[in-house]
Amino acid sequence: MMDFAITFKPDMPPERIVNLTRQAEAAGFTYGWSFDSHVLWQDPYPLLTLMALNTKSMRFGTCVTNPAVRDPTVTASLLATLNRISGGRMVLGIGRGDSSRRVMGQKPTTLAQLEQTVDLIRDLTAGKPVVYQDQPIQMTWADGGIPPAWIAAYGPKALDCVGRIGDGVILQFADPDLIEWCLGFMRESAAKAGRRVSDIEVMAAAPVWVSDDLPAAREQVRWFPALVSNHVVDLISRYEPSQLPEALTAYVRTREGYDYRHHAKVGSSHSEFVPDEIVDRYCIVGSVQDHIGRLRRLQDLGVTQFNIYLMSGEEEKTVEIYGNEVIPAFR
Repeated sequence: MMDFAITFKPDMPPERIVNLTRQAEAAGFTYGWSFDSHVLWQDPYPLLTLMALNTKSMRFGTCVTNPAVRDPTVTASLLATLNRISGGRMVLGIGRGDSSRRVMGQKPTTLAQLEQTVDLIRDLTAGKPVVYQDQPIQMTWADGGIPPAWIAAYGPKALDCVGRIGDGVILQFADPDLIEWCLGFMRESAAKAGRRVSDIEVMAAAPVWVSDDLPAAREQVRWFPALVSNHVVDLISRYEPSQLPEALTAYVRTREGYDYRHHAKVGSSHSEFVPDEIVDRYCIVGSVQDHIGRLRRLQDLGVTQFNIYLMSGEEEKTVEIYGNEVIPAFR
């Protein structure tokens, strides 16, 4: 059974986020996520607290935090506290860092730092004693369980990391071909590490728009491939062209820049370079049956969770349509 999730852009009024979360849980959504980019938007952890307190069973996490935006011991303490508040419903979503780092003129962290951070958070939230920066420390009060670690990845090295240590992988597009390419690296790594591939959850995250008016629908989600282009440009700087699929890299060749002040904003001028073909592949637009058909393809590839990025202005309508017409097709 595929899980369905929502991610809020955390600049909405908190009251609306709470109401949407309640609506989503009633509609059959099982996960709620929040971006973590503290300069651009509100801090996610107070919002996640409100979301947890106003639901019964949904699981919650950051999509995604990184090793540098907060000291890892702070992130561990936040998650352990929220696990106590929510009854063990928290998830760690983490990556190398994009908007929260780049908006301050800083680079993403290394994969080695990411892996060390995941290990540290796991140990601390389990109440284990650790040595951090040459100092023995322990969160003796942490008793709410270890949050599963979902790691955001695009390139072969990051996907290798997921295969070795991740409880889940976060893939930011709904393109079946690219997801299949990504999962190949992750599964190969998991097999080498002696892990069962079925133990690693797979999230596809993307915005959606239900409408038969495809030109109008595309304009509601064109911002998303522009957002993804930041990660693609980073990959191009670190890999040989032959190591990356043309379907992933070709569309960024006409990109002239990106304004993080308009990150994840519908109608941003910096998304004009994104062609319709890429919009249709990376996002899901069209009729309800178009959405169900794409999601079945993703499910057949091994996707276990579809995470809708709710950034359109008609969030309640999207949740209602999915709850009434899409999610039941997967139950």
